Order: sequence, then C-alpha cells, then structure tokens
Amino acid sequence: MNDLEFVRRCIKRDAAAWDEFLRKYSKLIYNYIHSVLRIKAKDIPLDTVDDLFQEIISSLIKDNYRKLRMFKAKNNCSLASWLRVVTVNFMIDFIRSSKPLILLDQDLPDQESLKDIASDSYAAFEKDIADEEKRSRLSECIAELSVDDKYFLRLYIHKCVALDRLGPILSISKTAVDMRKSRIVERLRGCFKKKGFLLDS
Repeated sequence: MNDLEFVRRCIKRDAAAWDEFLRKYSKLIYNYIHSVLRIKAKDIPLDTVDDLFQEIISSLIKDNYRKLRMFKAKNNCSLASWLRVVTVNFMIDFIRSSKPLILLDQDLPDQESLKDIASDSYAAFEKDIADEEKRSRLSECIAELSVDDKYFLRLYIHKCVALDRLGPILSISKTAVDMRKSRIVERLRGCFKKKGFLLDS
C-alpha cells in the first residue's frame, strides 16, 4: 500500500490505519519539533513539545481531515517528507507568534524592512533545519550498517583513503571495492528515503 492509499484510509476514519499513522509518524514529528526548537528557539521550554505535537496532529484532522487531504504525493513526495514540511511550517509560525510583534514593513536604520530580512531568514532557517535533520537521519542510517560496511565508510570518508588503496587494506579486489561502495550507497539511499529525505550520489 502506497502513502496516498494509506492517507485515504486515514481520512475514511479507518481506526487501524490511524493507529498505524500515529505509531509510524509520531516519533518523526517529535524529532522535527525538537530540531526546530534546538536550532532556533532554545529559550522555549521543552515541556511544550507535547502540546505542540498535539496541535500539529489536531491541525491534520481538523475540519474533516482538511489538511491531511492536501497530501497528494506529487513528484514522488513521500508522506514523511510532506509531514516534515507541515511540521516545520507550523513551528515557524509558532516561533513567530511567540516573539514580540513588529510591523514587517517597518523600516530599519539601513532602509531594509523586516519583510525583506524575514524572507531571507526564512530560506536560511529552512536550510538550517534541513541540514541538521539530514545529518541526524544519516547518522541513524549509518548505525544500521554492518560492522564491515561501517569500517569501509570510516576508511573512505573519515580517513580519506582512496578507493584504489582500500583493496589492499581490506584484502579485496578493486571490483569488490566498487561493488561494496555501490551497495553501501544504495542501502543508505533506501534508508534515507524511508526517513523522508533523498541522498545525493
């Protein structure tokens, strides 16, 4: 069953599907909330996380699942990726509403309005969150690799050992080195995709 069919089951109030949704995606949403607070709102108490989680879930099912119905799986977007966007956008709005209100069009001394700054900051903010989240999820994927594959990555990435020198160290042929690298990349790419991200080649 693909993500779109799964969401349709949830919208039809299939209790089993909704239970699976909460089991499968609650941790993911919590992680995104923590990531945003850790990076951009360290002054906000962490005991508000449960309340924020409940608000996000409520926003998905409010008005007969209106927001959840917006998920269309366009451009092969996974449900995990879509929920990441929903959660990050929610958190951005929450953080903004928690700060003192200032008119966006109010000019600053250098003649640049807060609207201009907010636009630039928003893009940088999203990149900070995405980079932090990617590093965390990639670390989880690497942790799931075998001991041999982890050792291969340690030599290749952390120790900067060239591929043509890995063969003698690992006592395998150059062909085997290339095959192992490809296999590791595919495993990480598959794991990364399940967590809602795409891994560059």
